[in-house]
Amino acid sequence: TQGTYKLGIQFEGWGAFDDSYIHAFGLVGRGLGLLPFQHYWLRGRAEGVAGPLSDYVLNALAAGANRFAHVERKADSALPPMPYAYHFDATLYAQFLRRFAEERGVTRREGRIVEVLRDAESGDVSAVRLADGGMVEGDLFVDCSGFRSLLLGETLGVGYQDWSQWLGCDRAVAVPSARAEPLVPYTRSIAQKAGWRWRIPLQHRTGNGHVFSSQHISEDEATAMLLAGLDGEALAEPRTIRFQSGRRERFWDRNVVAIGLASGFIEPLESTAIHLVQTAISRLLDFLPNGPVAAADRDSFNRLAVFEIEKIRDFVILHYAANGRSGEPFWDALRTMPLPEPLAQRIAMFRASGRIVREHDELFDVPGWVQVMIGQGIVPESWHPLADQLDQGQLKGFLDTVKGAFARDVERMPGHADYVARFCPAGAVDA
Repeated sequence: TQGTYKLGIQFEGWGAFDDSYIHAFGLVGRGLGLLPFQHYWLRGRAEGVAGPLSDYVLNALAAGANRFAHVERKADSALPPMPYAYHFDATLYAQFLRRFAEERGVTRREGRIVEVLRDAESGDVSAVRLADGGMVEGDLFVDCSGFRSLLLGETLGVGYQDWSQWLGCDRAVAVPSARAEPLVPYTRSIAQKAGWRWRIPLQHRTGNGHVFSSQHISEDEATAMLLAGLDGEALAEPRTIRFQSGRRERFWDRNVVAIGLASGFIEPLESTAIHLVQTAISRLLDFLPNGPVAAADRDSFNRLAVFEIEKIRDFVILHYAANGRSGEPFWDALRTMPLPEPLAQRIAMFRASGRIVREHDELFDVPGWVQVMIGQGIVPESWHPLADQLDQGQLKGFLDTVKGAFARDVERMPGHADYVARFCPAGAVDA
């Protein structure tokens, strides 16, 4: 898939025009006693003995030094693991998955659906008719028809919740460009006057895109801005994608389960689309029926799916709501918009006391929320009182120990490009 490693996302120009911070995967510092690290850091910052938050994040230090290695948690070490994600070519990934599935007995039948048939008594989908006249019957259907949502939306009439009041971008223009050096282990997210640009380094090329609001900028201008910001020669014509952030009222209705874009979409700011596909597949396996679908199973599936996507939605909204780009209509409106109540409460609690309460198994954990809030200027007014149990010398010693241990770990890592070339080089891509 021409993949590279991803240690986090660097946000450029989101807090203020010239600001930059990284939302790095993994832990922020290390806890001490009963408290997470941010409370000690907040006190150290107030007393002038703490550096930038990224000094205490292993992934951030490695990303900043353009280094990578597999770092696992060891029982006799206080150092954290260094979790990572991947950058990869989506088309090559889809081809890989197809080969993987077909080699293990999956039958792929291609054809355009021209009619959806429903059982007269139950209302369930009973079959789909293809353009060649063939029929595909089934007991359970998975709707992967993209934004159209052919089965769940069009056939069963399940409505769509529009989230454009919080997530105003509704277009993306994308273009690949020649590979640029250095091959960094992170995604760049660069704020623009009416949206943001992505830069994703792969082994054979660089992925680029511009996500924007069509109410504030035209597609032609957005495309021109994207092309002007490329680090290398464009390798194809720009391609525009239209979308609307939101979700279906239900993800599973009758005997149809929607997965992927057919169920909903959150703009790509934190790269969550494939994660939502993966968790939906896992959840479907957990609730896979052995006969008629039980209403209680379906309701539980929907409740868990809604919780997951709405927590991710709130995390993405946070980036826009906490922006510091004054004087630009797109950003000014987002900075002053009413927020979903759970997000407003989370921001207020963090601003007051530095606390983040993670609910159940939501995707983004405390370190992620802390990095984005601090990175975009939401600095708490106080910290947990137990952080005052250390005297200033002890506090400084603790902070310096964490920072020094992480820095030494990073110094021992090879460069990201060297690591990829040695352990996972990809072959040439067929034209």
